[in-house]
Amino acid sequence: MDNVSDFDGLLSKRIRSIRERLGYSQQRLAELLGISRVTVSQMEAGKRKLSASDLKRLSDILETPADYLLNPDKEPEVVIQGVRESEEPVQSMRVSVPQEKVDKFKEVLLYILNKVGAKPNVGRTVVYKLLYFMDFDYYEQYEEQLIGARYQKNQYGPTPMEFTKIVQRMEQDGDLTEVKNKYFERFQTKYLARRAPDLSVLSGRELQVIEDVLCQLSDKNGTEISAYSHGDVPWLATEDGQVIDYDLAFYRTPPYSRRQYTEDV
Repeated sequence: MDNVSDFDGLLSKRIRSIRERLGYSQQRLAELLGISRVTVSQMEAGKRKLSASDLKRLSDILETPADYLLNPDKEPEVVIQGVRESEEPVQSMRVSVPQEKVDKFKEVLLYILNKVGAKPNVGRTVVYKLLYFMDFDYYEQYEEQLIGARYQKNQYGPTPMEFTKIVQRMEQDGDLTEVKNKYFERFQTKYLARRAPDLSVLSGRELQVIEDVLCQLSDKNGTEISAYSHGDVPWLATEDGQVIDYDLAFYRTPPYSRRQYTEDV
């Protein structure tokens, strides 16, 4: 058998690291990929070459950009208020987040967790989609951004690219705690709020949109809300792996549209 290349070795370690962070066993990842546990073990040992389709499925299931998997010697960089995570960032993987957006993101997330985070169906996938609909509903109605996160299209619906880095900071600051549990037969990542949100950073109309989305969607489980997000025009009009353009919100159709558009007479 050929020796494991440096690239394959780094890629296999990255796959294992992300799997473990998500709380998946090798068996569970094998089930999601539709392959054997032995094949997953070989993949993580760098003994199995990955095809383009393998990488796409891994990207979708691990909710990780393909660029992140294909650049195992580089860390994707989220830049917050000019603080850089590496000396030589990869520009195509760089996400710049102004501090004011980070602050808004934190308080909206804490608002969600305080309101509906205790529901057994509300895990990370549901939170992702709640944030997406809050952002795009608000933009459609007011032509302004609420959180203004960047959402990447993947198999399970829109994924906020800044989420992981901001949540890590919130954990360090004691704002929330990440926990793993089982929801029916699936592993689930949940977040427990450790403080109430600071409502002073949210306007009345922002709170109204947030409440409307929670009322409409927070009872859906991850599978249901992901399927629902797949019918929204911004998601439909975006290529896999690409960032969803906020302006696509103006092309929404019922039941997703939040504006009353009138035709010229």
